[in-house]
Amino acid sequence: MRFVIVTGMSGAGKSTALKMLEDMGYFCVDNLPIPLLPGFVQMLQNTDTEMKKVALGLDVRSGQDLSGLKENLEAMDRDRIGYEILFLDANDAVLVKRYKETRRQHPLSGSGRVDTGIAKEREKILFLKMKATYILDTSKMLTRELRIELEKIFVDGQSFCNLYITVMSFGFKYGIPQDADLVFDVRFLPNPYYIDTLREKTGNEAEVQDYVMQNDKGRIFLDKLKDMMEFLIPNYILEGKNQLVIAIGCTGGKHRSVTLANALYQILDKEENYGVRIEHRDIGKDSITKRK
Repeated sequence: MRFVIVTGMSGAGKSTALKMLEDMGYFCVDNLPIPLLPGFVQMLQNTDTEMKKVALGLDVRSGQDLSGLKENLEAMDRDRIGYEILFLDANDAVLVKRYKETRRQHPLSGSGRVDTGIAKEREKILFLKMKATYILDTSKMLTRELRIELEKIFVDGQSFCNLYITVMSFGFKYGIPQDADLVFDVRFLPNPYYIDTLREKTGNEAEVQDYVMQNDKGRIFLDKLKDMMEFLIPNYILEGKNQLVIAIGCTGGKHRSVTLANALYQILDKEENYGVRIEHRDIGKDSITKRK
């Protein structure tokens, strides 16, 4: 039997993850009161049960005092009862934004501010994150990207580390991404903007890609960037980092940065040891600015 405890920050996507696991053939229970956990686990130990894959949602809604959950997990460890913990997380700014969009109240904020409730929750569930088998940061994940990651872990049985990488292109004139961990400037490369036939195209199109990469500078930069990632990523994994944003910028975020971001994404996407996504933050802003 495979027993997965789904937990993490409120607003990080636990309910969505449980629905996805249900679609993958898991028997799912959400918001089980913590005092009922020992009986639930005992039921699962019954060899006659038909439930071979079970996902249980547990978080601060199951009781604000989570000390009972900690004791239950320790008892399961002593009894050698197998379980996995899937911890869903997101940065504070994203969580606040999600709560504002849904107009929901954080379970620990009471009549106070959402960010106060988030801070309290992080402190209360830190022990769960420390025990987590898998940590997924959904700050930049689309719903379909979350499903892909869950399928890798719980359907395909692929090896998994807790690092999820976002490769992002951007334009310096619109500001450096605030959440970027690594920033690379490719404004030294020839600019397709000054070629009439390429100005309205983007780095997603072959003509622009060929122009940017046809010179030695573009190819050498990509090779050196690849070498750097091969060194850095395994060390980030060892450090326990679970979210890495690699930002590549040019002037407007439409040609050169998009081309290099796509090229790096294609290199990283071949690996199965971590998740990776591509985002072109400013690819359409140049034409919007011109219309204004």
